[in-house]
Amino acid sequence: MNAKVEAKEYRLDGLKWLVVVLLVAAGVVGNSYYSDVAVLYRVLALVAGGAVAAFVAINTAKGMAFWSLLREAQAEFRRVVWPTRQEVNQTTLIVVAVVIVMAVILWLLDTLLGWLASLIIG
Repeated sequence: MNAKVEAKEYRLDGLKWLVVVLLVAAGVVGNSYYSDVAVLYRVLALVAGGAVAAFVAINTAKGMAFWSLLREAQAEFRRVVWPTRQEVNQTTLIVVAVVIVMAVILWLLDTLLGWLASLIIG
C-alpha cells in the first residue's frame, strides 16, 4: 500500500502578509479618519476588516500552523480533568493556613532579630 501524502503548497505568503498588514493599517487610519462617525459603525467596519485580515493570514503557512495549534490546544483543553469544588476548597484552605503560619513565623523572627539588634546597638 503506497500512501502518498501531499503537503499543501502555500504560494505568495509574503504578498499575503503584506495584504494583512495593509488591511490592519487601513483599519487604524480609517478609524482615526472617520472619528466623527458613530462608534458602532466604526467597530463593525473594524471587525469586518479584521475578519478579512484573519482569513488572509490563515491561508499562509504560518497562519495554518497557528490555526492547527489552536485546534490542538482546544482538544487538549477538553482532556483536562478539572478538580471538584471540594478539592478546590480544601487546597485553598491549605494555602491560606500555610500563608498565615509563615506570616506568624516571619513576624516572630523579625521581632526577635529587631530585639537582638537593639540590644547590640544599645
